[in-house]
Amino acid sequence: MSKLIHTPTLASVTDHGPTTATFIIEPLQPGYGMTLGNSLRRVLLSSIAGATVTAFKIEGASHEFTTVKGVKQDIVAVLLNLKGIRFKLYSDEPQTLRLSKKGKGPVKAKDLQLSADVELVNPDHVICNIDDDKASLTMDITVETGRGYRALDETGAGKKISDMIMLDALFTPVLRVRYKVENTRVGRMTDLDRLLITIDTDGSLSPRDAFEEAAAILVNQYTALAGQTRVEASLPITAEGSALGDGGEEPAELMTSIEGLNLSARTTNALVNNDIHTIKDLLSLSEAELRDLKGFGNKALDEVKEKIAELEL
Repeated sequence: MSKLIHTPTLASVTDHGPTTATFIIEPLQPGYGMTLGNSLRRVLLSSIAGATVTAFKIEGASHEFTTVKGVKQDIVAVLLNLKGIRFKLYSDEPQTLRLSKKGKGPVKAKDLQLSADVELVNPDHVICNIDDDKASLTMDITVETGRGYRALDETGAGKKISDMIMLDALFTPVLRVRYKVENTRVGRMTDLDRLLITIDTDGSLSPRDAFEEAAAILVNQYTALAGQTRVEASLPITAEGSALGDGGEEPAELMTSIEGLNLSARTTNALVNNDIHTIKDLLSLSEAELRDLKGFGNKALDEVKEKIAELEL
């Protein structure tokens, strides 16, 4: 059996709706389900890029602890409602949007005047209600992109804008992440893990894009720490416990017997004596594992490598 750590596969993705999906990752080394599940969950909830309101200004209101004539809600309630608007922002620069509404009725996110770099995800989200036919509301809001949570002190630092009320900002488009680890088996291996991870987003980003971004962030972090060290990994394994080739199907050539490779008698005997009977058995071992085989020297290794290269396997 190979001593390498098997590479898992994304076995399936089940979409429960436009903003919710479950990803099944298997098979994983024993214990790796919890390791990957916890790390992916933490990155998904803290580090995925998103956009939110970071400041706003309402004509007639100089601070948040006041009211606006003709508006049913106070400024604090309006502030909380503004945080519920979901955006897609196609620029790294902050965008300022204006809202003007006159007459009795609800003021919704779709009343905002959008720029070319801003897309609204939930246009029917209610910001406030005007309860006087003669009243009007004029508001400017600032939308920015970022990652994770930014406290009010950080939001306002160096960004004091006249009459603007600054907000703390939660940028992440991921609302909830749940994961579960189950046991699974592949061939004779019965102690493997299966990871099921369910992601809910706010609609500004699909669950699949969030999942892939989180995985890419983790890859970058670990690659930076690994330096020049690389660990050889085996191919993903099938339900029968064998490695997958390109396209997910096992090539028929892998079942060719060692005797059919026309190796020298000494090399053939060394392989057979170590229970290596097919090309598949041979490819399941790393170069280091081949060197450790009883009666298998450097000359035999060079011969095997030349034959594998000749067969283009």
